[in-house]
Amino acid sequence: MPLAFNARQKIDLPVRSKVELLPDYLLQQERVVGAMLDSSKLTPLGPGSYRYSVTSFKVFQLEVNPVVSIGVVTSEGKLRMHATDSELDGLGLVDDFVLTLDATLEATSRGLEGEALLGVTVSQPPLLKLIPKQVLESTGQSILSTILLGIKARVKKQLIEDFSKWSSE
Repeated sequence: MPLAFNARQKIDLPVRSKVELLPDYLLQQERVVGAMLDSSKLTPLGPGSYRYSVTSFKVFQLEVNPVVSIGVVTSEGKLRMHATDSELDGLGLVDDFVLTLDATLEATSRGLEGEALLGVTVSQPPLLKLIPKQVLESTGQSILSTILLGIKARVKKQLIEDFSKWSSE
């Protein structure tokens, strides 16, 4: 039976000036995605398509390195990101790893509002068979929550700074 866990995070970013430019800013996909995620780990693959190497982390002494392909669609003042493919290095032979990502960022009259859902479904790796499923799932839940909180902190700082820079150009 596969392990499954997910995390959700909401964000509300008030923008003090030039709020009317936010819909145009969200059309700058590569710029916005680069400000939201760690741009050094982001590779543009084509229009609306990116590859992202999630920060590696340790799970019970095993180094885990998720890589996700992300599709991005922008329309009517809203940017949507979703996982199109994913792979996992570091847990031995795991061929059923599925990472789901569904995130939106929307321009409003007050600023930017968004929500992200991050989920993982994977079989219990052979190296972790002795650890109870509930322990692995609660650990996975905690890791996903930490990843989303890190992205939220980056978005709060980087996105507002980048928007300010872009709107001054």
